[in-house]
Amino acid sequence: MSRELRWNPLLSEWIIVSGGRQERPWREAYCPFCPGGPETQGDWNVLSIPNRFPALSPDAPHVFETSPYAKSRALGICEVIVETREHEGDFHNMSLRQVSDFIHLLADRTKELASVRYVKHIMPFKNKGALIGVSLAHPHSQLYALPFIPPRIRREIASVRRFKAKHRRNLFDAILESEIEGRSRLIYSNERFTVVLPFFGMWPFETHVYTPMHLRSLADLDERGQLMLADAIRATTATYEEQFGKDCAYIMVFHQAPSKGDYRDYRLHVEFYTPHITRDRIKYAAGIEWGAGTFTYDGVPEERASVLRKGARKALGKIESMGEVAEE
Repeated sequence: MSRELRWNPLLSEWIIVSGGRQERPWREAYCPFCPGGPETQGDWNVLSIPNRFPALSPDAPHVFETSPYAKSRALGICEVIVETREHEGDFHNMSLRQVSDFIHLLADRTKELASVRYVKHIMPFKNKGALIGVSLAHPHSQLYALPFIPPRIRREIASVRRFKAKHRRNLFDAILESEIEGRSRLIYSNERFTVVLPFFGMWPFETHVYTPMHLRSLADLDERGQLMLADAIRATTATYEEQFGKDCAYIMVFHQAPSKGDYRDYRLHVEFYTPHITRDRIKYAAGIEWGAGTFTYDGVPEERASVLRKGARKALGKIESMGEVAEE
């Protein structure tokens, strides 16, 4: 089974090659994440288990370079985070405390995995919905402890440093202050986190969760912060379901600072990407997006934000929340 990192010299980034992942189960009747299975014994409400089909592993085989290409060992750790004992649902179907426990577990795993010698970055993420290609319906997320800093995180770090050098202030602070002052793209906020449809979004109803607090990673959250982030996530997924239906699809990614080094100006944030334009229509990345890496936003972000706010008002009338939807 092939498992290695291959360097793309044109884009200056690593590609993970993992032959074993093509053997992953595909929407089987048996659910390995329901309580009572071989990996889910005992008393738990949120659970971290090793990924049985990992792209990276601590015992990755040694590889040998072949000029002009570069290879490296696919060292890393891949885990599955089982979010709940219930077989169906999303974050807003869970209690606020349950989702806070999920955030708490991610923080604990971030702390522990950051101490592993070869781990440079820890990225938790969730794929939800058949449109995204999710193979198992039971609510779950994943966590990759990577031996390199991902390209998007590297670009964010470089942008933050350039902005600080030029403007003498934090880029994340500037973005959040601009969104709050303008208000036209605000969706939801509580005492610590704000959900926005960003000025520079690429996907039709992409949303970001920002905080004014100086938090570099999930490990920096206190108990109240975990609860507030859980609330913002529940509000976002409830809004998506209200807008696009129960089978709506999205990707949620936690962006946090690398696990080693000085990244004092970086800021923990969460990004949601959904392909939905309406319940019945989705956006496909086309030639200019794939070939050039330049996204075309088909629509007007401010108008889309207004649509989400209306959906959020309906959605949050059905669940417990600790914040409020932005006014029109």
